[in-house]
Amino acid sequence: MTRLIRFIRDTRGAAAAEMALMVPLLLTLMFAGFEAGHYFYTEQQVIKAVREGSRYAGRLGFDAFPCGGAADATAVAQIQQVTRTGTVTGTNPRVRGMALSDITVTHRCDANFENDGIFKGTTGGAPIVLVEAEAGYNSLFEALGVIDSSAIVQASSEAVVNGI
Repeated sequence: MTRLIRFIRDTRGAAAAEMALMVPLLLTLMFAGFEAGHYFYTEQQVIKAVREGSRYAGRLGFDAFPCGGAADATAVAQIQQVTRTGTVTGTNPRVRGMALSDITVTHRCDANFENDGIFKGTTGGAPIVLVEAEAGYNSLFEALGVIDSSAIVQASSEAVVNGI
């Protein structure tokens, strides 16, 4: 009986037992934080890409995006390339796995600005370009089989063509 009482009162190894119980939870929280940070970083890269693509489109001439007509194919290809790589002649994508086919460029015209400012004399008003992109999310821990990276990150941005 005295052995049992001594065993119950013995606190040696209590810290090790508590640590053994907490390590899995702490590791899970740590790796979840890494994964969330990487997801938000990827999302920010896609957002930055479409913003730069739409800004580039806004600096193109009015003839690249005629109101009532089709957009110039060369201009669309350049916008896609700028969105994907950051430059017209770039080769490395900003987001791993992003292809030119993942980027769409469309335009519309706002007739409310037909006779105002730089749009005076243009037919149909102000051309507005919409750049949309999507990229598959590449998980940090996909190789471990823990996470299925079927998530897609999407972003879009619009810019008025200034005809500069």
